[in-house]
Amino acid sequence: MFGRLRALTARHSRVANALLLVPLIVLSLISADAYSRPPALPDGTRLTPASYLGLSALLIVPLLWRRSRPVLTFAAVAAVSFAQWLMRVDVLPGNLAVLVAMYGVASRCAPRWAIAAGLVAELGACLSLARWQGLPFGAYASASMFVVAPWVGGIYASVRRRYLESLEERAMRAERERDQQARIAAAAERARIARELHDVVAHNVSVMIVQADGAGYTIDSDPEKARRAVQTISSTGRQALAEMRRLVGVLREDAGPEEEYAPQPGVAELDDLVAQVRRSGLPVEYTVKGAFRDLPEGEQLVIYRIVQEALTNALKHGGPGARATVEMEYGAREILLRVTDDGRGAAAPAGIGGHGLVGMRERVAMYDGSVKASPRPGGGFQVAVRLPVSRAA
Repeated sequence: MFGRLRALTARHSRVANALLLVPLIVLSLISADAYSRPPALPDGTRLTPASYLGLSALLIVPLLWRRSRPVLTFAAVAAVSFAQWLMRVDVLPGNLAVLVAMYGVASRCAPRWAIAAGLVAELGACLSLARWQGLPFGAYASASMFVVAPWVGGIYASVRRRYLESLEERAMRAERERDQQARIAAAAERARIARELHDVVAHNVSVMIVQADGAGYTIDSDPEKARRAVQTISSTGRQALAEMRRLVGVLREDAGPEEEYAPQPGVAELDDLVAQVRRSGLPVEYTVKGAFRDLPEGEQLVIYRIVQEALTNALKHGGPGARATVEMEYGAREILLRVTDDGRGAAAPAGIGGHGLVGMRERVAMYDGSVKASPRPGGGFQVAVRLPVSRAA
């Protein structure tokens, strides 16, 4: 209920501000007759009804701007009250506007303005009481309480409002950070899936294209060779379909926990990969140096995908008669991987829209490694990778 009332007040601030002045206006109108009689002070100034209403209006009307310009409002009301004191006019109901304006300054302005407004209001109360002779100290203390109470209330309102604003700001900042983290995570996941799709599709489709071209050239002259090429196309297509199903299964949010997918390829599957490329028509020599180390699955997948991408590029761009070499060396702190071919190298036509080298660098960068891919001076192309051995190994 209070929350809806606060929201309604915030939407119609001017109307709410005017309605808050209604009690003060009604009190001034009711007291008009009493304050137009002879003053309580022997030497005081008598007010006519018109002058009383005019002075009350000068005190109350500035309060309409107490939210937008609290300091100027308080200054105007205090100046009218001080002029009233100089004219020796008794305290009016409209003088309560000083306390209302002081509350506005205390609740909406900096502490220095709030302190200044409180001191001015307290001085006005003391000056008003000083006209009465023989008042005890308790009267001054009571008058001070009427000043201190709204001043403390304004300070509390200011502190509470700033606290709520800080909470809202922190909540908004946390929400923005959460959305940003979600977008970063989604972008990273999309990049990972894009790399996987590129590696799987590009390799298998390239093998299928090479075999299909070979079958087309030899179908009349060597039917048996064409038949083997078609068989290779069939097995490669099934392998690509299995890989695609695995990736789609990972993307499915409603996949049941009972579904099982093939594990990610690693170093152990490099022999099968090399054999597949050999069957596709690219002679490949695969050598391993150093003592074998049991690597984490993530690093094994990086090695497998880099070799797959490099051999696919050699198969696509190496040209007829090209040969490839895959060398992997296990070191004490890093693994060296080199994939070299003696094909056309820099003379090969540039690919359009390729993402293979970008994917290599992204994968290796995840493990603080480095990739150098460039044509060889004597012809061909080389991919050299340095991959630090993870502590998990």
